[in-house]
Amino acid sequence: MIDLEKAKNEFINYTNNYDSNNPHIVSKIGHTFRVMEWSRRIAESLDLSQEDIELASLIGLLHDLARFEQRRLYNTFADCKSIDHGDLAVTILEENEYIRKYIEDNQFDDIIKLAVKNHNKFKIQDGLDERTLLHSKIVRDADKLDIMYEGVHIFYNTPDEIEKIENLPIAQEYYEQFMQNKQIFRKNDPTTLDGMICLISFIFDLNFDYSKKIILKENYINDILNRFNFKNENTKKQINEIRNIANEYLKK
Repeated sequence: MIDLEKAKNEFINYTNNYDSNNPHIVSKIGHTFRVMEWSRRIAESLDLSQEDIELASLIGLLHDLARFEQRRLYNTFADCKSIDHGDLAVTILEENEYIRKYIEDNQFDDIIKLAVKNHNKFKIQDGLDERTLLHSKIVRDADKLDIMYEGVHIFYNTPDEIEKIENLPIAQEYYEQFMQNKQIFRKNDPTTLDGMICLISFIFDLNFDYSKKIILKENYINDILNRFNFKNENTKKQINEIRNIANEYLKK
C-alpha cells in the first residue's frame, strides 16, 4: 500500500520552501490537491484495484511538482518561456532519489515518472506499456478537469479581463481546429480569448466518460462562456457554435 498521508506531508514540506504569501504558489498547491482527488475519482470510476487507485492519487500529487521551482527560477508558469515542467518534475524526483520521500517501494518508479512526464504534453508519447498508458491518461484527465474548474472559479473573472475578452476576436486557425473536434495546438502567447478556447478544447483530449460527465454535470462550459457579452457579431456566432459543439460532444 502507498502511504498517501506521508506523501502529502512531504509535498507540504517541499512547498514550504517557497513563498507561501505568493498567490501563484498558493494556487498551484490548491490545484495539486484537487488533481490528486480527481485522479482518485477517475481511478475509482474505472473499478481499478486499490493499489492502482492509490498510485493514480500519488501521480496526481506529483504531476506539478516542478511548478514551484519553475516559478522561482523564471517567474512564470509558461513552459514556452521557461522549461517543460513535466520534464523538470522527473528531474526533481530523480535527484538524490527524491521520489523515495513519497514512496518507499521502487516498483512503480517508471510508471510514476512517465505519467508525470506525459501529463502536460500535447499528446502521450508512443510505446508505453498498458499500465503506464492508463495512469498517464488518468492524470491528464484529472489535470484538465481541474483546469476547467479553474476556468470557472479562478480565471477570466475580473471586470477588466472580462471587458478585454469581450472585445477580442477568435483566431481563425483556433476556431477551425475546434470545429473539427480537435484539441487546439496552442501557439506561444495566444490572446486571453484564444487561451480560453484552447482550454475548452481540452474536452477533445479526454480519455474517460467519467471526465466528460463531470464537465457536463458541473456546467463548466456554460459557466465560463455565460459571463461574457461579446461585442463582435461574428465572435458571438462563433462562441455559440463552440458552446453547442462542446456540449453535444460531451453528451455522446
